[in-house]
Amino acid sequence: MTEKPPAGHSHHRQDEPPETGGPEGKQSIRNPETGTRLSALEIHENIRAPAVEEMERPASSLFFSSLAAGMLIAFSFLASGYVHSFVPEPYTDAAITLVYPLGFLFVVIGRSELFTENTLEPVIPLLHNKDGETLRKMMRLWGILIIGNLLGALIVAWIAGRTGMVEDKLAPHLQEVAARATDGGFGTVFYKAIFAGWLIALLAWLLAATQDTIAQIALIWLTTAPIHAFHFRHSIAGSVEAFYRAVTGTAQWGEMLGGFIVPALLGNAIGGVVLVALFNYAQVAEEHAQKNG
Repeated sequence: MTEKPPAGHSHHRQDEPPETGGPEGKQSIRNPETGTRLSALEIHENIRAPAVEEMERPASSLFFSSLAAGMLIAFSFLASGYVHSFVPEPYTDAAITLVYPLGFLFVVIGRSELFTENTLEPVIPLLHNKDGETLRKMMRLWGILIIGNLLGALIVAWIAGRTGMVEDKLAPHLQEVAARATDGGFGTVFYKAIFAGWLIALLAWLLAATQDTIAQIALIWLTTAPIHAFHFRHSIAGSVEAFYRAVTGTAQWGEMLGGFIVPALLGNAIGGVVLVALFNYAQVAEEHAQKNG
């Protein structure tokens, strides 16, 4: 479980002004300076503050948090297989879309570390600092999270495929869900993963605008349900399905690694960095420079 505070969290009372920090960007904004909603610049600062701290966390903390995320995200796959087992066509796909966010809810509300969320957060300090040290810290963070996420996904996939974790009658339904989620080949997976990366990085941006748990749950559902609805490809949730196919012998390891996991990781990273991090930074960069002199 990650130790970073919820986005926008601070220790001051509701009626006190927001805390501000120095050039390291450690700032927490609970209430907007004007109006009823946080501005883009205020949301940006609520992301940059924990991102700076996140890149300084010990490798062991990041690893175990990402391992937990890789295991928890498997509940999206398991819930999809369960629903597939009893909801008739033509309603199966819609029913799976409803339950697909389950794993993401466990991960995000539980504050575990998911690689795709971090295609936004550590990129913001890098765009500000534009130096090799921040780039090194970001790549270190990404490397640890990818390894931990994939290992967690592999553990659950192996247990589900090789033990009695789920009933035998669910196996054909899990196989069908997994096959559909991982098909397409390198090019298709890469392209569709861009949009999944966009949605998850967008989720990280939206979560920084509220501390309300009910609102956060709604945002998680609204940004992750479309991943299944439009058959986008999420590298970590999909890796559970890819590994499940490999451990049960319905697909080759090379096919799942080179044809799904690698292109999904690349597409997710591009979607998060370009479509969210760069665009949202661009809209506040000049304002931030003026405000911080």
